[in-house]
Amino acid sequence: MAQRGNGKVAVRPAESAGTEQLIAGKAPAWWVEFYRLMYLSRRTDDREILLKRQQKIFFQVSCAGHEALLVAAGLAMKPGYDWFYPYYRDRAICLALGNTVEEQLLQAVGAADDPASGGRQMPSHWTSKRLNIVSQSSSTATQCLQAVGTAEAGRYFVHHPEAAEKPAAGTPDYREFKDVKFHGDEVTYVSIGEGSTSQGEFWESLNTASNGKLPVLYVVEDNGYAISTPVEANTPGGNISRLIANFPNFHFAEVDGTDAAASYAAMVEAVAYCRSGQGPALVHGHVVRPYSHSLSDDERLYRSDEELKADEKRDPILKMQMWLLREGILNEQGLKELERKVDEEVQQASDRALAAVLPVATPEAILKFQYSEDLKPTDPRFETPVEPTADDTERTMADLINTCLRDEMRRDERIVVFGEDVADATRDKALREGKIKGKGGVFKLTHGLQKEFGNDRVWNSPLAEANITGRAIGMAVRGLKPVVEIQFFDYIWPAMHQMRNELSVMRWRSNGTFSCPLVMRVPIGGYLTGGSIYHSQSGESIFTHTPGVRVVMPSNALDALGLLRTAIRCDDPVLFLEHKRLYRETFGRAAYPGPNYAIPFGKAKVVREGKDLTVITYGAVVPRALQAAQRIEREKGVSVEVVDLRSLSPYDWETIAESVKKTNKVIVAHEDMLSWGYGAEIAARIGDELFHDLDGPVRRVGAMDTFVAYQPLLEDVILPQPERLYEAMVELARF
Repeated sequence: MAQRGNGKVAVRPAESAGTEQLIAGKAPAWWVEFYRLMYLSRRTDDREILLKRQQKIFFQVSCAGHEALLVAAGLAMKPGYDWFYPYYRDRAICLALGNTVEEQLLQAVGAADDPASGGRQMPSHWTSKRLNIVSQSSSTATQCLQAVGTAEAGRYFVHHPEAAEKPAAGTPDYREFKDVKFHGDEVTYVSIGEGSTSQGEFWESLNTASNGKLPVLYVVEDNGYAISTPVEANTPGGNISRLIANFPNFHFAEVDGTDAAASYAAMVEAVAYCRSGQGPALVHGHVVRPYSHSLSDDERLYRSDEELKADEKRDPILKMQMWLLREGILNEQGLKELERKVDEEVQQASDRALAAVLPVATPEAILKFQYSEDLKPTDPRFETPVEPTADDTERTMADLINTCLRDEMRRDERIVVFGEDVADATRDKALREGKIKGKGGVFKLTHGLQKEFGNDRVWNSPLAEANITGRAIGMAVRGLKPVVEIQFFDYIWPAMHQMRNELSVMRWRSNGTFSCPLVMRVPIGGYLTGGSIYHSQSGESIFTHTPGVRVVMPSNALDALGLLRTAIRCDDPVLFLEHKRLYRETFGRAAYPGPNYAIPFGKAKVVREGKDLTVITYGAVVPRALQAAQRIEREKGVSVEVVDLRSLSPYDWETIAESVKKTNKVIVAHEDMLSWGYGAEIAARIGDELFHDLDGPVRRVGAMDTFVAYQPLLEDVILPQPERLYEAMVELARF
């Protein structure tokens, strides 16, 4: 039975009137094809199991028991038109959409011609650009937020069709490499196991899908187990449908997912609801798991024989066979012939997959698609001059970041800005009437953007960092350029799942098929006087340790604008770290350099020339290093060169090496904790590659290995101050 939120949900019986009408409306050949796809999925699973036992593939996780529900979903939707975020049990829907057995077995083998990943992903991680099946990870529930973002992007392009156009030739621009396709009634499918509904990101996605009435079809494949953990231990009351029944704007259906006809009827109704624009839908299908979680698991260790035998009676393959025979759609001979042909198809696909060429195992091939192969932020075309303007007023970093966002949003209609409190006013009537000024972020960096560009380009997100990041990934996959804000670096950690397992690796794991070049703006750092533990953290080394994401951290207004413009226009995801203390400092102010000024990533800047000693640093330590350098030259006659890295990943090794070879002494300084910090890698490489150019040890200056305290007297000792930098310079100069 289906319902529209705020009520009880009952399992749809196969004998319902709607199901009977639907059965009568389909030709016998259609139901034969339905069964063929189910059986094809099961036999592909069986072939993979055999290959795994023969040690010809390396992992196997099956779709067995889920086939009826998933073929129903595939036949109710439009491949290459709708969008799909399946999970690892979804072999059957992928086959129903047009994925081939050979394509799936090429992934199992890890072949070079594996269209899903080129041998980078384990089996059952479905990807197809042709079918709009977006690359998935092994993480559970992360796909839900991405699906929401993808649905939002489709709606955005419907309302802003001109945004889908390519830019004029000349200026380097990610849009050159992001083709956009969209339809006014498209639906985004996302599936999840009942165990994964325990994840917070599932619930965060329901919130946004519900609020936005987004055309997202959720399919919960409930086989009763999350590996060995039964559903009642994961879900209060043992039934996810009862927990979510009060979400508004939703269509809900609970169905016997082993019953093909009932499943198809439920899917058709749910898809129609989404396609009509009324809102999202969720189909909760009760299925079985006749095989263990994977071949790495033995379910006989935690499931009784009685329970396993009960599941066998509900096997959808056997149930569908009996139904076809009972209805006279196929006789036993026809059934055997169909199954023989499927077995031949799987055997031939397996033979071809096993004979396929394996990937080239060279460093160059392995690193391909870790970043964009089309438009990197290191591209020299991003090095543009300052343009004279009528206004030469010096502006703060905060001012020029805001100006850059305005420039780029005027130039590129694909840019959307969202995050916590970034809008001027969600309840915008008073804003439009001029009665209020609007907020525009806790630091005011997005002030005025909503007022100029409208509510569908600038808005406040829920207070949920994973929600911001996951939705942005889904939008960027479709071709939008989300420029999102995490309010404080200290609260970035709920987004870490999306950042480490999704954002960073989308392009690489799909072998260049999908990418998500978004920008995450994040206020970071201390020196705030009272910022304390939860408003003063650094931790950039955690993200520079993550391949696939670019990380920059400007120290002044001009660099902030130039690097942000490159971040927005390039084709890679960028973590843009903005030091809060520098937002409105007198240090580093600059005049507006024009609407095209940009700075390539990976190019450090020598902000002070010197000959006796080098300091390599970035962020808020730059002005402190300059202060210490001026003092030691004044008091000791020591000439210190200060190098501002600006870009942390990639970083400018050439400028570092050139400076160290000139001065022969070096200090690496940063605000984050000293141990296991960003400077350790730079120091280690200097010691490794420039040892013979050194006249003294490589010194590091960083924060104490603790958190930042509230009392300013404590903060001053914890964070590196000009005095500590000066002392390090004096000590090193003695060598």
